[in-house]
Amino acid sequence: MAEDGLSPEIDLTRPSVARMYDYYLHGKDNFQVDRDAADRVARAMPEIGELALENRSFLRRSVRYMARRGIRQFLDIGSGLPTVGNTHEIAHEIVPDARVVYVDSDPVVLVHGRALLATNEHTTVAQADMRRPAEVLDHARGTGLIDFAAPVGVLMIAMTHFLTLDEREDVMAPLRAALAPGSHLAATHVTTEGHAPAAVEQIEGAYATTPTPIYFRDRTDIELFFDGFELVDPGLVTIDSWNPDDDETDKPAAEVGKWLYGGIGRIG
Repeated sequence: MAEDGLSPEIDLTRPSVARMYDYYLHGKDNFQVDRDAADRVARAMPEIGELALENRSFLRRSVRYMARRGIRQFLDIGSGLPTVGNTHEIAHEIVPDARVVYVDSDPVVLVHGRALLATNEHTTVAQADMRRPAEVLDHARGTGLIDFAAPVGVLMIAMTHFLTLDEREDVMAPLRAALAPGSHLAATHVTTEGHAPAAVEQIEGAYATTPTPIYFRDRTDIELFFDGFELVDPGLVTIDSWNPDDDETDKPAAEVGKWLYGGIGRIG
């Protein structure tokens, strides 16, 4: 993407988490400020590119899991830039008319998402920040694609670790309250467990230069984000161990997945 002619709301003075993630996945929709920050992360976590791919694999397993259990609409919060195997592509393999709303705070995501999805009547993208859940919910309703009276599959993949524990309930409670019984929440979150404190500190330091600092946590604190949900088997585990449907298409492939806890919670 050329850096000239961009919308004035796109801030190129600070790295963007969505664009850093795009760089991890070898995408082209990132800028030098994003690459510099991502390279600082890679010095502490050389396997970051592989981990990003494993995280996407978890997303795809999660979408298939939910679609196979009757979920027909998905809200992908913090969706990031379009890449291969998006939520709507995976959902439509099982439910051709599944409805998907992507939400991200980065305006670059909005521009690319609208271009990509212009001819897809079942899928759209909206700009909102997960820290303002009322806006996320209003935008989702406003698309006409999400009916909160019916079960929804909510995805917060590699997103909850950008919230402080003080912010947790202010964000999660309104989302939880809006969901009908049978709704599911899929989330992944970086962990301190099994990793050198110096590496964790270096990664947190790199993200501190972005508008969205990252917070590594142990399993006990990560599980708090699933309060009010019943974790489905195998519970909250590192993502290299989460494959309840024995999904061969996106079977966990690397020990690098131990950097992330992941799980799906269900509202009864």
